[in-house]
Amino acid sequence: MRLIHTLLGVLLLLLVVGSILRTLVVPRGLYSALVFRLWAVLRTTLRLWAAPFGTYRAQDRALTWLAPLVLLGMLTVWLSGMLVAYTLLLHGTSELSWSVSIREAGSSLFTLGYASGERLQLSAIDFMAAASGPLVIALQIAYLPTLYAAYQRRETEVTLLQSRAGEPAWGPELLARQSLVDTETALPQLYRDWERLAADIGESHSNYPVLLAFRSPQPNRSWVVGLIAVMDAAALHLALCPRSAPPEARLVVRAGFTAMRDIGRALRIDFDADPDPDTPIRLTYAEYLGAVAMITAAGFPRERPTEDAWRHFRGWRVNYEALAYELARRGDAVPALWTGPRDFHAPVIPPARPTDRRPESSAPGLPPA
Repeated sequence: MRLIHTLLGVLLLLLVVGSILRTLVVPRGLYSALVFRLWAVLRTTLRLWAAPFGTYRAQDRALTWLAPLVLLGMLTVWLSGMLVAYTLLLHGTSELSWSVSIREAGSSLFTLGYASGERLQLSAIDFMAAASGPLVIALQIAYLPTLYAAYQRRETEVTLLQSRAGEPAWGPELLARQSLVDTETALPQLYRDWERLAADIGESHSNYPVLLAFRSPQPNRSWVVGLIAVMDAAALHLALCPRSAPPEARLVVRAGFTAMRDIGRALRIDFDADPDPDTPIRLTYAEYLGAVAMITAAGFPRERPTEDAWRHFRGWRVNYEALAYELARRGDAVPALWTGPRDFHAPVIPPARPTDRRPESSAPGLPPA
């Protein structure tokens, strides 16, 4: 039995070390079962706690705690796993009882000073345990600046999008606002910024999936909703204005669905990597017509008939719609327009457009501002 305990201790220690390396050290989108199981359990618990309140704001307040709880849960599981592993190793390689083995393993792991000064043959295990505890905690501490740096880069662009696409963001609103305030020339730079951000999100969120649990500071903001809005705006731009649309619009759509696919692979989400452009999408033709009418009324030009542009818009959106909806659902993002259903019941929130406060005339005889 002691040989079995020793082998179990070695196996458990290897599993814990492997989980730590996959999550904190290896810079690649490796699947971490611990992170996703913790995420699933804690997400379900927090959503059930907020369910009686019946509002999106309650869900958002509860899910704000998801990321810190996942981080604490990871550290707790790793240290607990190591405690059990070293207990098994000490018990399996000596005549120590279970109570003495766990006391000695805990004393060494948490650097309290190992308890057995008379059993020199156990010193190697004690020293390993004494090194493991601080090392795991140090790796977790070093992990946090990486997470918060990526989070800050993401949220800066999401916040900047609020004045351009509303809150929550919506693609047609982005085009309409640029037309209303005559800032269409700023769209290429916006597409460039979000192309780079999409690449950043694809790399960081697939390598460190716990970032998906970090919510925006404001409840009506979300990185995935913002990315969908920019991609929808670019797709509409390309579909309605094939000659004047900037090349950056094509690039941001490509970068956006590439980032989503990288994250989808890390989360093991099934998706079609090469969808047929004629495949039906979940966004309805009536919703599309309403959006086109709105941006046309705002002054956005059209070079292609609305009916013909629908085929081209659908051909762009089919590349990312299903995966975007799934990421928005799993992330419990704000229920914005054109972002699919959620697991909680809440009405769709349209973007709020600020009231026009311009004076009727800045001076006698001058036209309105």
